[in-house]
Amino acid sequence: MLSPEQIAARLNEVRGRIESATRRAGRDAGSVRLLLASKSQPPDAISAAYRAGGRDFGENYVQEAITKQRSLRSLRDLKWHLIGHLQTNKAKLAAANFVLIHSLDSIRLAEALARAAAGSKVAMLIEVNLALEITKRGVSSAEVERVIDGARNKVDIRGLMTIPPPSEDARAARRYFAELRTLRDRLAVSTGLALSELSMGMTGDFEIAIEEGATIVRVGRAVFGERRR
Repeated sequence: MLSPEQIAARLNEVRGRIESATRRAGRDAGSVRLLLASKSQPPDAISAAYRAGGRDFGENYVQEAITKQRSLRSLRDLKWHLIGHLQTNKAKLAAANFVLIHSLDSIRLAEALARAAAGSKVAMLIEVNLALEITKRGVSSAEVERVIDGARNKVDIRGLMTIPPPSEDARAARRYFAELRTLRDRLAVSTGLALSELSMGMTGDFEIAIEEGATIVRVGRAVFGERRR
């Protein structure tokens, strides 16, 4: 684990890069939320980032996140996001423990979350697999509207999320970020939903994602260093 001072310095550097990218894109200051991807990071690392001003943290696994939440329950304004795949049998735990779930990929999952939430609507983003990669979850761009139609009365759909195919050249991600933004704009018209959130961009390409309209960027390695596992 990096020292608290190193984490704070790296977090401040990322914030500066976000601000610069936002200005280049002609966007309002504060229009991009930094979500710290904390998968496999210990509670001490999360606490160090919190003390340096981080508030939104993203976890891939429900049980791992809940363990950390219990360790850090004194940090009252810390916000937890689920950015990994969610199985329907974890719906009740997820509904109760995350402010936003970034990985809605089926109407069946929306139904499970609606039952678990007992009358309230869980805030969610639809995960879109733009490149139709068999190794990734998410729905195809052609299927997003069908999922919205089937899920909109069950969960609170706030927008879309995507992860581009891996590439040694970060610029290759731009087309996918632009495609997600275009898809969101079209769906906002056809469905009448605001779909204001675009969760896209990670350590290697978040500045490009901001230039293409990201409202949430998911950054882990640039702040915490390499994953522990």
